[in-house]
Amino acid sequence: MWRIPRWQLLSASIMFFALTPKPAFAVTPTEQLQGTIQQVLSIVSSTADARDERRKAQLQETLMPRFDWAAMAKQTLGKHWESVPNRHDEFVSAFAEFLGNAYIGKIAEYRDEKILFVEETIENDSALVKTKILSGKGEVTSVNYQLHRVGGEWKIYDVVMEDVSLVVNFRSQFNRILARGSFDDLLKQMRDKELRNRN
Repeated sequence: MWRIPRWQLLSASIMFFALTPKPAFAVTPTEQLQGTIQQVLSIVSSTADARDERRKAQLQETLMPRFDWAAMAKQTLGKHWESVPNRHDEFVSAFAEFLGNAYIGKIAEYRDEKILFVEETIENDSALVKTKILSGKGEVTSVNYQLHRVGGEWKIYDVVMEDVSLVVNFRSQFNRILARGSFDDLLKQMRDKELRNRN
């Protein structure tokens, strides 16, 4: 069974703030993150009902295309990626649906969190943006985004929350499943979890 700690989902939900189309003036990863937060907050605050399907659809349409899901999926599958060369597209699609919709569901519950942009490091086509999330209760969570340039835009390929990598976390889970089951078993568990997330 999947283990995604609640704190991790709440913290990582902020990573979706980087996913709206880049304004013409936003040329750095941090500028994209900062500019996107306002648009996401506007969507989230458009209705008080966190279960509003229209709001979730707007978040999905805005956010999903802005992650490099292929890169994330490849990293989470790790050594098993090369063993299923004909099923990469299938896995990427299942991974994006499973993880993307889980986080969008958490974003729909967004309320009092605030974000501080601490540091940005850019090296060639890779970047690291360090942030801290301040909850309404004053709790502080470190969330660092790893991005790379894809087609002229910065896209996220990993998120590290309190020194825990999202990619490494899922790679460990996937390895355990594949050690005792098949690739189809992994896909089934991902899809079954996604169906439960929708309810």
